[in-house]
Amino acid sequence: MANTANPPYENSGEHRRERRHRVLKGGTIITGIQNSEISCTLRNQHEGGAELKVTPEARVPDRFLLYVSVDGLAYRSEVCWRRNDRIGIKFTGTEPKPKLHYG
Repeated sequence: MANTANPPYENSGEHRRERRHRVLKGGTIITGIQNSEISCTLRNQHEGGAELKVTPEARVPDRFLLYVSVDGLAYRSEVCWRRNDRIGIKFTGTEPKPKLHYG
């Protein structure tokens, strides 16, 4: 009988310290390359990181600024893992809304 008390990610090679809460938030990845922006969706999030969904052809750098308009914050982010159209990130700090972003 399967142990349903343990989340499926425990054996997936990911080492999370906090359980992520499911969310559905729009976000913008600001790459810093001529203020280029990539739209994304936050699928789950906690204080230290999030899982993003992006288009499979999106070229997301290893470090970027993630602006989430409903939070009113930009999160300095680093990529932890990549799988198809999903990216796991950790937050390394926050900033106010970027001045050049319209959203």
